[in-house]
Amino acid sequence: MADAERAAPSDLPRDPYRDSKSLEFGFRAKRFLEIRKIIETILSEQGHAEILDLGGSEQYWAVGRDFVEAHRHQLHFTIINLEPQESSLPSLFDFNVGDACDPALFAGRRFDLVHSNSVIEHVGDQAQMLRFANNTRRLGTRYYMQTPDFWFPYEPHFRFPGFQWLPASMRATLMTRMRLGFFPRETNWHHAKELVESIRLLTTAQVAQLFPDAVIKRERVLGMSKSIMAIKA
Repeated sequence: MADAERAAPSDLPRDPYRDSKSLEFGFRAKRFLEIRKIIETILSEQGHAEILDLGGSEQYWAVGRDFVEAHRHQLHFTIINLEPQESSLPSLFDFNVGDACDPALFAGRRFDLVHSNSVIEHVGDQAQMLRFANNTRRLGTRYYMQTPDFWFPYEPHFRFPGFQWLPASMRATLMTRMRLGFFPRETNWHHAKELVESIRLLTTAQVAQLFPDAVIKRERVLGMSKSIMAIKA
């Protein structure tokens, strides 16, 4: 799963990333300006851009719909995800079911840009994160990776202040007592614990270590770092 773009039960809040007027969509749109600049550079150099989206979806790219539509004959997106997807624009988006951490992923291929948005925090432990980062760097001439900042006081998946700073056992207990963010209330504590431990937010230092050839940028809100971007442009 990537990007909290899963189909949600009817009793959960509406996905804000599908609402162009939501605050979350607005933040994503501002971050897209960084991606757009990279794509424009590629197009100016060679007229066409092959983009690999690790863990993404076609829906994500609605954030740059006008730009993508204007350049649709110069762009092609390959999306790798654990979950199968269908495209409304098969000439533009090519979906592949697979693991973005697989060291053999797209062996021998290279893309003009490798992109991921809020994915690395979902892939597993430090070893899995390193495999993900290595694939990003191996497969892309350029890359853009974004992830929420561990030190931002509002956890974006569970939508609970300081949630990521609590012990896993306490986070699991909270999940059994209330609905949190994109998730329904859990009835099984052990399942809740597995779920909270499956999302591991990173610090700036961790991102810099995983992507040593990147420029590290921060998305700031009220002076605080909300998310971290590793960019090789």
